Amino acid sequence: MSITRNNHYVPQWYQEGFFEPGQNALACLDLKPEEQVLPDGRTITKNSRYRTPTSRAFRQHDLYSTFFGTSVNDEIERKLFGDIDTRGSVAVRAFIGTDFNQQHRHFQTFFEYIDIQKIRTPKGLDWLRSQYPHLSQNELMMEMQGIRAMHCTIWTEGVREIVSAEASGIKFIVTDHPVTIYNHAAAPSSKLCRQSLDPSIALKGSQTIFPLNRDFCLILTNLEYARNPETVALEKRTFARNFRQSMVRTDAFIRARKLSELEVAAVNLVLKSRAQRYVAAGREEWLYPEKLISSTWPELRHSLLPPKDGHWLFGGEMFASFDSGHVHHQDEFGRTEKPREFLLKPKSRYPARSRDACGCGSGQRFGDCCRGKPEALRPAWDVVSIRERNLMFFKGIEKILGLAEKKDWGQLRRELSDEKISEAYGLFSALWPLETDMLDLLPKPDGTPRAVYTGSIHPSSIGEFALGASAYFGETLIEHPFLHADAMNKKFSPVENPGLYRQEFLKDLLFLAKVMPYVDAGLVNLVPDLCNFDRHLRDQMMTMAEWRTEGSVAPNDKRVKAIMQADFRRAIMSLPREVLRRQIAESVPPGWTGDMEEMLDGIAELREADPLAVLHSTVEVVQERGQLNLVKLAPNFEMSMYLAQATGAAIITDSPIRWAEIKSAILRKRSVGQNLQKLIDVMQRDRFRIPIGPADTVQLAWSREFSSYKGILRESMRHLGRLQDASVKRKPNVESSLARRFSEAHGLTQKIVRKAGIKANDAKLSCLFPVGGIQDNTINRLLLMSSSEKHTSSVPMAFLVQPGG
Repeated sequence: MSITRNNHYVPQWYQEGFFEPGQNALACLDLKPEEQVLPDGRTITKNSRYRTPTSRAFRQHDLYSTFFGTSVNDEIERKLFGDIDTRGSVAVRAFIGTDFNQQHRHFQTFFEYIDIQKIRTPKGLDWLRSQYPHLSQNELMMEMQGIRAMHCTIWTEGVREIVSAEASGIKFIVTDHPVTIYNHAAAPSSKLCRQSLDPSIALKGSQTIFPLNRDFCLILTNLEYARNPETVALEKRTFARNFRQSMVRTDAFIRARKLSELEVAAVNLVLKSRAQRYVAAGREEWLYPEKLISSTWPELRHSLLPPKDGHWLFGGEMFASFDSGHVHHQDEFGRTEKPREFLLKPKSRYPARSRDACGCGSGQRFGDCCRGKPEALRPAWDVVSIRERNLMFFKGIEKILGLAEKKDWGQLRRELSDEKISEAYGLFSALWPLETDMLDLLPKPDGTPRAVYTGSIHPSSIGEFALGASAYFGETLIEHPFLHADAMNKKFSPVENPGLYRQEFLKDLLFLAKVMPYVDAGLVNLVPDLCNFDRHLRDQMMTMAEWRTEGSVAPNDKRVKAIMQADFRRAIMSLPREVLRRQIAESVPPGWTGDMEEMLDGIAELREADPLAVLHSTVEVVQERGQLNLVKLAPNFEMSMYLAQATGAAIITDSPIRWAEIKSAILRKRSVGQNLQKLIDVMQRDRFRIPIGPADTVQLAWSREFSSYKGILRESMRHLGRLQDASVKRKPNVESSLARRFSEAHGLTQKIVRKAGIKANDAKLSCLFPVGGIQDNTINRLLLMSSSEKHTSSVPMAFLVQPGG
């Protein structure tokens, strides 16, 4: 079988829809014709206009070919696009026609085809390639398949219109990027449209244009913009989330408009303006819509807006009843629950002043926080922030448990009831609706030094290094220990079955008590598990983790092992007295003469002295339900990378397991060598005094001396970001300067800590500043699928913190 290497990125069957009757070729225009240098030195431009059959139009050599040594494989062209084009051609023709049954049958295929058509062109693949630091041809083809269908949900929830050029003497044209995005506030010369970029379809004013053939064109418009064309075009639409379950009417299409010649020419002008190189039409004169249209870019929107009398087909609430008795409800944006009013912030009528509390909820003044950041790099101002929700949660816990009455820890444990546990987890779920846009709430890659901690989420270990490290590395993101009841099966929900979580709740509560002073001071951002809010992200992450760990053996982690053993002992000690008596009687050797009651009294004393031991277990709980005892090494590798790239952070861990996974990611990318080796040498040579108490940590973190660390970290990350560009040369002077500054600052700060007698743990660092950063294509794919628009392409650095004498 011969190998197909001339790949059509606009299918031939689709091109044929733009033929003039009785013709079998298209008039083509090359917008960037090649230049040729003649022997005499003159430069001529090759012909930019020509007629061609579909077999020679819109194709590129080896666009989809994959390579294995010297072998060339064309399975993507034959099998993947062969199937897509076969099904897509039927779906497109169904929507050119008027048979609703056929349209309903092929509705999903229709939008899936449009989605892959947007990505499969040279411009689409250039865009995809730009989202990664580097992709080989084989990797590019893998990623193209991995992000399919990422636009379908938002498209189908918008206003869908098919306009006609049947009454016009001018017909629609076809380009080398047929699925075109138009936003009247983003002209082709704007930053949003440079090179291979298109405005995001999630922006309110973005419209998707896809000619079905010479006579029909699909126009998809976001509902808010269709209703109010004066809305802010570059704001994101409400609930702009890819890959989620949603219901839409498959019969809702506006098909009333028959465009005039000028309106068709206006559509063609948009199509041509967003093409990369080639445009084609049934007639050559249609290739020059600019000769007929003198409108500015924003004025072209008048030809694209759907008629107002067709809006009734879209929006509104939807209910669906299932045989199980479950009733699904969603609003017009796909949300299954109403926004919670107490989590919304009213918009101020006045601009923020430097001394005002920053609207992002960081607790800092506006002048010290968001003042110098573009709005796109600020956390959301219109909803309660992550920090504010955590403070609300802790105040709610205090009220539920009656902590204002100054109960000691032992009394609290004795009085802890299932009702209180259920209420606490219910409060957590109320503060974190499952449709929360976590990427909107997280800090962005704005140059501020910050770190993502990944390791043991346990009260006995979190204070050793993770909390105090914020004095050195800046704001530290730590995963919240509380489980989200609404994201769990009711059988295991801590709201429905709180008795299962008596042990776990004590651990989470003590963890929270230790961390909250750091949260209040803005040194720690306690972030819930992002997978709770994005089912597709969770499923993809779990699949990727399974692939990564298949056949691997995790290194031994003595700290985690010790925590597990201690938790197991607590579980035994927390058993009711009568259960313990029976268990001891069954396990002692024959002839044992010890005093059973004395032993049980001793266990009771140990249980009373252990702050994490449950004091209110009952026989019924043990026999009927038992206790869940979770070991949380979180976030996992994928989510640590995801969070770090989403927020522009470094990674800190005290887990040998996580450190091995990070090094494996570097080996998989075959990264060679380290950047900033002199800085690494100094950091790994010196010891760090990690403060233990919150008051000391806060005082040090905001001191002038410790601010030097943030400055060095900020400049190092900026320098490493520049080095990811292969054309940028290394600057030994800069690297030497960073190492010298660190050495001077570190010597001074460690003297201050020792002289002040601050209680601290000695630690040593291992550093990774790999060439090209720490990067895994699967993480970049997860970010794209999550609608992230502001993230770094890799993680520049990671640190392992270990005890150091």
